[in-house]
Amino acid sequence: MQQGCSMISPVLKWVKHLTALVLVVASLQVSAQQLSGLEYRIGPEDVLHISVWKEEDLDRKVLVRPDGGISFPLVGDIQVSGRTPLEVQDEIRSRLERYVPDAEVTVSVDKISGYTIFVLGEVQSPGQFTLGRYVDVVQALTLAGGTTPYASESKIQILRRQDGREVVYRFSFSDIKRGRSLSQNIILQSGDVVVVP
Repeated sequence: MQQGCSMISPVLKWVKHLTALVLVVASLQVSAQQLSGLEYRIGPEDVLHISVWKEEDLDRKVLVRPDGGISFPLVGDIQVSGRTPLEVQDEIRSRLERYVPDAEVTVSVDKISGYTIFVLGEVQSPGQFTLGRYVDVVQALTLAGGTTPYASESKIQILRRQDGREVVYRFSFSDIKRGRSLSQNIILQSGDVVVVP
């Protein structure tokens, strides 16, 4: 009887490890689903490369100002922050139409500086993170070195400024670890602050 019990213990440990692995894979699948269809949104301090085919004077790199705007010859000031490169490309083409009919405009992000998130509180390495890709909450916590032993993992908050007001999202890392409420592992927007109490 004792020998049977000693064999069950390693099996239970193996089942626990397998369950943890399944939960991690499920979390990654949720993140992948959130990312599908997401296009990069231009932010302040990004550097854009704008070119107009066969127009050497209209081929230049421009820095997105802190107010989210840029200036471009013949186009003037244009608001680009929060928009996709394709949307900006279409607007520039439209504004150039009277000067350069059928202009072939290309807008690409030459340097990404505008996607910045903040992780504060009970994490190993709190701070500001400027990234070249979108991340979710779990990935942001990983970038900050994980939580400390004193963290209240079930009371994490994500602060987001939206339409001029502060919006708070609740996040329970404890639930995520157990494979519950995976939908709360949202993709962070530039400027989001993850607070770990």
